[in-house]
Amino acid sequence: MKSEEINWTIYESPIGRLTLIAGPKGITNINFPGRSPRFPDEAGRPMREAVGQLDAYFAGERRVFELDFDLHGAPLQLAVWQQLLEIPYGATTTYGDIAKRIDESLYQPDLEPYKRARVVGAAIGRNPIPIVVPCHRVIGADGSLTGYYGGLNRKRALLDLEGGDAVRTSNQSESNPQLALLESDPAGASSSF
Repeated sequence: MKSEEINWTIYESPIGRLTLIAGPKGITNINFPGRSPRFPDEAGRPMREAVGQLDAYFAGERRVFELDFDLHGAPLQLAVWQQLLEIPYGATTTYGDIAKRIDESLYQPDLEPYKRARVVGAAIGRNPIPIVVPCHRVIGADGSLTGYYGGLNRKRALLDLEGGDAVRTSNQSESNPQLALLESDPAGASSSF
């Protein structure tokens, strides 16, 4: 994608400053603090629809995003990301469960079935649009929170916001689960991109 086709905006979320990046077909990336490349100031544009839907999500008023996005990846990655979109709000699944739902022809022919969950985990780790493509809803087979591009505190906050069945810590506020994240990771809320 040419740089003149890219636009971006900063969204101040309860889990930190997010950089939203879009191209002509829709959102291409949502980056957590410290994870976004620099873009020219003139490419910065408001993304009112995306920001409005994120506001509603973080307020507990939106369960499904209705945004155009433009995902690019290998066929296996695209299949995994499609599976993420099918996980309902407030629900979780495991890497192994997703691995079982992926067309076997997308895996390397010599890959042992028991290793597929790791391949799925790697694809999930490359999800360029977290939150909207809800990779935070995937947990370990034992119910534990495992790897998340934005950090486990953010993953826990997102699952708590959704009322999911993820592990909760005793110091999180029931009235505002993001508050506990911000208290435990103050740099995450104010880091620049």
